Amino acid sequence: MTSTGIRRTVAAIGVSALALTACGGGDGDTASGKTRITVNCMPPKSARTDRAFFEEDVAAFEKQNPDIDVVPHDAFPCQDPKTFDAKLAGGQMEDVFYTYFTDARHVVDIGQAADLTPYVKELKSYGTLQKQLRDIYTVDGKVYGVPRTGYSMGLIYSKALFEKAGLDPDRPPTTWPEVRSAAKKIAGLGDGTVGYADYSAQNQGGWHFTAELYSQGGEVVDAGGEKATVDTPEGRAVLRTLHDMRWTDESMGSKQLLVINDVQQLMGSGKLGMYLAAPDNIPILVKEKGADYEDIAIAPMPGGRATLVGGDGYMISKKASPAQIRAGLKWLDHMFLTPGDGFLGDYARARKHDAPVGLPEPRLFTGAADARDQQVKKANANVPVENYQPFLDGNRALDMKIEPPHAQQLYSVLDGVVSAVLTRRDADIDRLLKDASGKIDGILARG
Repeated sequence: MTSTGIRRTVAAIGVSALALTACGGGDGDTASGKTRITVNCMPPKSARTDRAFFEEDVAAFEKQNPDIDVVPHDAFPCQDPKTFDAKLAGGQMEDVFYTYFTDARHVVDIGQAADLTPYVKELKSYGTLQKQLRDIYTVDGKVYGVPRTGYSMGLIYSKALFEKAGLDPDRPPTTWPEVRSAAKKIAGLGDGTVGYADYSAQNQGGWHFTAELYSQGGEVVDAGGEKATVDTPEGRAVLRTLHDMRWTDESMGSKQLLVINDVQQLMGSGKLGMYLAAPDNIPILVKEKGADYEDIAIAPMPGGRATLVGGDGYMISKKASPAQIRAGLKWLDHMFLTPGDGFLGDYARARKHDAPVGLPEPRLFTGAADARDQQVKKANANVPVENYQPFLDGNRALDMKIEPPHAQQLYSVLDGVVSAVLTRRDADIDRLLKDASGKIDGILARG
């Protein structure tokens, strides 16, 4: 999953869902002799500022490359799991299309991605990208896609509620027992205040269970991706902590089966102390939910072992011609992969339009490209970067773990486990994990 389901610049403005429209493939030649490519993940019209940025960047690209015609399609979310496979199978995917990290192998396995290996040397930025991100789109030694952004999970918290509860906002919890203790003190403030909130519906509960399991040193599946590994001491520790906070401490509130918007509303209203999320939640809390940048801080994932990382990138349709592949790679370089420039990297433009600059996002680039990107970002920062330093410092000691194979199917199973623990005081944790393990084994066996 993505951390919010929206991109980091779009998140600063707020958007509404629109239907996906697409027409992909073909030879890409227009009547004028230009190479035509369709691309997706254009911000919808309701996100006016980001839409204008995107259109401005496409126009600049076409001016620099008069032999290429770019036809963008808007969409929110950029990828809808309910329609993604159907679009691929029906030949309706754009020539250059957005994917989550967890989709890369699947798209390759079903034969819907172009092999970019012979062309990737033409992508100027490719060698500057983090190798671990490039590897996500590399299958059996062949390159099938290009990473665009990444995220890692941490603990978002309210400095104001920490202070009010007698906690030090500059020393956030680093272990799960410390999270539990802090949550109890914050909930003790009364007036409907919730110490810690978690998701437990729409696959989001399974997603967070995975992140919490990673944080304790556990795994969802074994190294070969063949057997479940949730029925373990680490898995029981995750659920026992949630159960005890919910029922013994009463620090998670009485309303459960929450999803991301519910939790963001709580935090934005000043009624929530902590929840797990990535930094791109912060502008949503401020722009859409009523929070203040000065109050919202983020710490590393508690537990000290690992954190869940994810992100997105682009792949190119197997139907694309060589000319379309080359045009698509040029477009990616221009739009997303030039340090300090383009749709995601033009920090000066973002600051001018009051979009957040300076959030603690994972580094996409390396070497001189990274130095350039960080320099421009620092020069245009307009958020309290000191609120994010614990997150940046703490992440250095954590393993970065991507989501498991068949993530959405596994999350659906684990949703039931988390929701049971949070809605039933007498939930049998051992039985829940044993049953979930069997279901996951079945999913993995089907491949």
